[in-house]
Amino acid sequence: MAKRLRVRSLIATIILGFGCLALLGCSENKKENKPEAAAEKKAETKAEPKPEPKEEAKEIVFDPRTPPPGYTTCHRNHCHKEGGGVASYKQVMAEIGATKIVGAPKMAPMPKAPSDVAAVPSDAETTASGLATRMLKPGDGTTKPGPNSIVTVHYTGWTSAGKGFDSSISRGRPATLPISKALPGWAEGIQLMSVGEERRMWIPQNLAFNGKPNRPTGMLVFDVELIGVR
Repeated sequence: MAKRLRVRSLIATIILGFGCLALLGCSENKKENKPEAAAEKKAETKAEPKPEPKEEAKEIVFDPRTPPPGYTTCHRNHCHKEGGGVASYKQVMAEIGATKIVGAPKMAPMPKAPSDVAAVPSDAETTASGLATRMLKPGDGTTKPGPNSIVTVHYTGWTSAGKGFDSSISRGRPATLPISKALPGWAEGIQLMSVGEERRMWIPQNLAFNGKPNRPTGMLVFDVELIGVR
């Protein structure tokens, strides 16, 4: 009987020993797994893609020598639209979102307005249309443009309040244009001139821009020098 009890006690001891070993093994496995899990987590964190650097906004530059889409030519501080109409350089820049302009010649100061821009003087000649002109310097007296001529001129335009709005002189180069594309009063007045002549014109509103938006209103006064005709 005593022998049987000793055998049972030995078996219980062996079983208890194996249980402790199993528990120790599990504990060790847990301890070993913790660094592995941390390493895996760290590796996952490193593997996250870095955000791509943002591209800097590209500056939009307006060059009148290369008109933007929708425009045919740009000169004399404005651009001609396809199908008709014009827009100033400032308006074109706003339309295309440009913040810089290149290739445009620097403007010289606008010539000072003459003293008689406010009203037509008594020594001016007035045509049936209401256009008034006065010769400032005679030309050759023979070479005159017609309605289909292309003329080269120097000119400056003022409002009757004396504000200058356009000048080939301030741009530093003469303008070449077809008479058929000019203001009605300007086209009529230039045909009264001969090459070399300078003339002042008082153009009533109905022969000028006639109330068009974003254009000078009222009577306009032009000094024009006729340089060439073709």
